[in-house]
Amino acid sequence: MSQTQSQEQDSSIMIKVSRFIVDKRNLFFLIYIILIIFSAFSRNWVAVENELSAFLPETTETRRGLDLMEEQFITYGTAKVMVSNIEYDTARRIADELEDMDSIIMLTFENTTEHFNNFSALYDITFAYDENNDKCLEALDEVKEYLSEYDIYVSTTLGDQSSETIASEMSVIIVWVAVIVVAVLLITSQTWAEVPVLLLTFVSAAILSMGTNFVFGTISFVSNSVTVVLQLALSIDYAIIFCNRYKEEHASLPIRDAVIIALSKSIPEISSSSLTTIGGLIAMMFMQFGIGSDMAICLIKAILLSLMSVFLLMPGLLMLFGNLMDKTVHKNFIPQIPFVGKFANKTRFIVPPLFVAALVVFFFFQRNCPYVYGYSTLTTPLLNQYQIADNMIEESFGESNFVALIVPAGSYEKEGKLLAELDKRPEVDHSVGLSNTEAMDGYMLTDKLSARQFSELLELDYEVAQLLYTAYAVNDENYAKLISGISTYSVPLIDIIMFLYEEVDAGYVTLEDDLMDTLESAYNQMNAAKEQLQGEEYSRMLIYLTLPQEGDETFAFLDEMHEIARKYYEEGTILVVGESTSQYDLCKTFSRDNTVVNVVSVLAVLAVLLFTFNSAGMPVLLIIVIQGSIWINFSFPAIMKSNLFFMSYLIVSSIQMGANIDYAIVISGRFMELKDKMSKKDAIIETMNFAFPTIITSGSMLAIAGILIGKMTSEAAIAGIGQCLGRGTLISIFIVMFILPQILLLGEKVIDKTSFTVSMPVMTQKSTGLVSINGKIRGQINGIVIGEIHGIVRGEVNAIMEVGNMVPLSEDDENALLAIESKAEEYYAGEEADVNENENDNKNV
Repeated sequence: MSQTQSQEQDSSIMIKVSRFIVDKRNLFFLIYIILIIFSAFSRNWVAVENELSAFLPETTETRRGLDLMEEQFITYGTAKVMVSNIEYDTARRIADELEDMDSIIMLTFENTTEHFNNFSALYDITFAYDENNDKCLEALDEVKEYLSEYDIYVSTTLGDQSSETIASEMSVIIVWVAVIVVAVLLITSQTWAEVPVLLLTFVSAAILSMGTNFVFGTISFVSNSVTVVLQLALSIDYAIIFCNRYKEEHASLPIRDAVIIALSKSIPEISSSSLTTIGGLIAMMFMQFGIGSDMAICLIKAILLSLMSVFLLMPGLLMLFGNLMDKTVHKNFIPQIPFVGKFANKTRFIVPPLFVAALVVFFFFQRNCPYVYGYSTLTTPLLNQYQIADNMIEESFGESNFVALIVPAGSYEKEGKLLAELDKRPEVDHSVGLSNTEAMDGYMLTDKLSARQFSELLELDYEVAQLLYTAYAVNDENYAKLISGISTYSVPLIDIIMFLYEEVDAGYVTLEDDLMDTLESAYNQMNAAKEQLQGEEYSRMLIYLTLPQEGDETFAFLDEMHEIARKYYEEGTILVVGESTSQYDLCKTFSRDNTVVNVVSVLAVLAVLLFTFNSAGMPVLLIIVIQGSIWINFSFPAIMKSNLFFMSYLIVSSIQMGANIDYAIVISGRFMELKDKMSKKDAIIETMNFAFPTIITSGSMLAIAGILIGKMTSEAAIAGIGQCLGRGTLISIFIVMFILPQILLLGEKVIDKTSFTVSMPVMTQKSTGLVSINGKIRGQINGIVIGEIHGIVRGEVNAIMEVGNMVPLSEDDENALLAIESKAEEYYAGEEADVNENENDNKNV
């Protein structure tokens, strides 16, 4: 099939599709109302994951360790509670009273600077419930109620505190973004009534986006928070393009016809424009760190829903508001900017070389960007109550950093030796394991006691202790010990206490009340320790470090811990899990993800641009411009020595490449269209006048949305994304406005020489009756015509459409045209009569 035949068929199909959408608008209104009502409920079905570690690859040490700990151990709910402005005696009394609560299984408070400092007491509380049990929150509320008369600060991971805080903050941000969007649209609009059309289109798409996230099951807190704001910033220009196209067509056509023609032209144009954004987002799907794929899928879905709203809902809204738009036309508030084009023409030989030189410098700056992989060194402009509590506790008692060391169970002796060796290291403050935890009277939990030692410890009758040890040996199938003599048989303290409690509970052994109270107290503490530190196949030890959560020294010691543990256990059976390990894993994935994201985003956008401009030179120039803006953007943290969360770079660089390049496409496309029709100077001036409203509308929304996110959230990951996105968009706007024009003027010949076209045979189009012609045509129209025509022909057309389209019109369109012709004839007849009368008057004078 020839290219022209394909274009003819595509045009015909687009007209038919557009006519169906416009004529069935009430059906689409009904469908959208149903979907919006459904989404209002389904948005509550979305599960949100707040832990970044949940998105680590399955092969990472952190992910394997977390899965193993969930399988092997019970993790009780914990909290750090600081009480300020109290004496030590009062702090001691509070500790005793808290410890008596049934909901608290363990409380650590000692007369050391680690627990009492500067008239502040710090209590490490362990609740009697699994950390996922809601009773932990009830117990924490009970503690808060008891301490309500004091100044308290609570640090805990219990509950969904971060999610609630983020949701509250994002609600405020969305309101501010909405206000800004309305203000920008009012300023950049040409008619007041187009603003509600654009807002209804976007709000519908946003509600559908939030309501359909449940299909993914669980999404990240980042995607749940920023998708709606980024959806607005990334896709609002689709609605603006369609609206502007409608206004152009409506200048010569009635509302219905203008909407149909505008939609038929906008569908391929907007779809093509969206491909660059989607291409940039697709790059995030190749990240090992799962949050990139999670966010990419959510944003791509959001953009597709925005496209759907523009194509299916907005045509009906234009029909609904069309007459009101005609009545509310106002003057254009966006000024012409001929000075930008003139400046570009004068500096075309100066600016590009300077830009290239600057890029070299910024490239090396951004390579030294201080990336971090955790929150410990990051600051946010806004602090929530939980961050304030953490900061107060850290200020008074220092930062606590620990990791869990997981090794195969079965040998208390190996565990004891490993912990002893680690405790000698200056990088370790102290460690906690069954082998070095004191139980009773100086004995450790795993110390082996004979029957006599055990009877003395519990003040138990020796004969009873011997019987207990004999029963334990039989139960343990350790008959050799019975033969050699029970007096020499020793058992770890924790094991014999657990066995004695089970025998008492089963009714085989009876103890006096005082002894029973001692046994129950010992059992409760030992059982809690065992459930947290010993599983069926693995043991867990807590190693408290003197190192910060991340850094080269910390990461190096994590590797050294593996080397030390390999002295006692086989390779592959040792796991270290904690914030430091998680950040170490993120550091390892970043280098790979960084390369993949950059390469894939560039290739995806390059492919779209290649077929958009049919030139090999143009895509390269545009990629250099936007990639340069990315390098400049991420040079700022290096220059300011401000730590940057690694995820902010990966996500923002993809969005900036995919979204901001649209600004460059608008300018480049217009310039290439005008440069052969007028001088290069006039072409660039006209281009910048044309592109400025589009860029300032879309760009200001994206920049403001990013800045607001960066300034109004306490979540470091989200704040970093906002700050980088806002700054990067402003940089991109500046570059495409004041540097790209000079590059186009200087590289115009290179673009032309690298252009390519595919020669295809053309076919003659035939049509009779009323025909709308819009474009360059060559053929017979009741005579031979060659030229550019924008009009309507009644009769037979047998011609080749070299550029543009030819669309047959219906009888209804013909009747409407006749009415317009009649009015036009009356108007021109009146004008002619006035002219003749004026000429006679002049002659008389």
